[in-house]
Amino acid sequence: MTMSAVLLAAVVSGCANPADDVQEATVGAPVPEPTSAASTAPAATGNSLMLSPETSKIDFVGSKVTGSHNGGFKAFTGTVDLTEDGKGVRAMAADIDMASTWSDNEKLTGHLKAPDFFDVAKFPKTTFVSTEIAPGGEKDATHTVTGNFTLHGVSKSITFPAKVAVSDGSAKVDSEFFIDRKDFGIVYPGKTDDLIRDEVVIKLALDATRPPGQ
Repeated sequence: MTMSAVLLAAVVSGCANPADDVQEATVGAPVPEPTSAASTAPAATGNSLMLSPETSKIDFVGSKVTGSHNGGFKAFTGTVDLTEDGKGVRAMAADIDMASTWSDNEKLTGHLKAPDFFDVAKFPKTTFVSTEIAPGGEKDATHTVTGNFTLHGVSKSITFPAKVAVSDGSAKVDSEFFIDRKDFGIVYPGKTDDLIRDEVVIKLALDATRPPGQ
């Protein structure tokens, strides 16, 4: 292989879309939330678990023509409600403090919080409340999660695959999927010679445990 071919391969690899190998979330109009849906308020029953920010992650990967950036959120709260027998998950919810946004580039972090992107001053919170958690899913997912997701002041119902595991009164939810940022009114294009892709990969690694005293 010639040196030019090697350089071309490196450039193409560097410009790959991180969403290419990830399942796209199904997005539609928000749906009524069941009264039994989990709440981000402190858990009140033995079947309600609380997310542990210390051991949980809500991250994302965004990209543009020349490369990609990792980011996420440092502050969030949430709950996972178990089924009556304590062996499954029936509902989940989360509130994200958008001021806690981080990325792998300090300048980018400030831009993400600005009106071009999350507009944190105007939309300080992002929320998710499940409306259905069904067994089975694409590829190696154990469940398919559907819920109302409110980002940048726009509410949509999204459906995505997840691996859900319940053990000894705790629950883990892991998922990786992508959404189209323009579905949520985030339309900043980027530079004309380095356009930002619409697809944003969401990575969830959630750990929920019983609150103290339960």
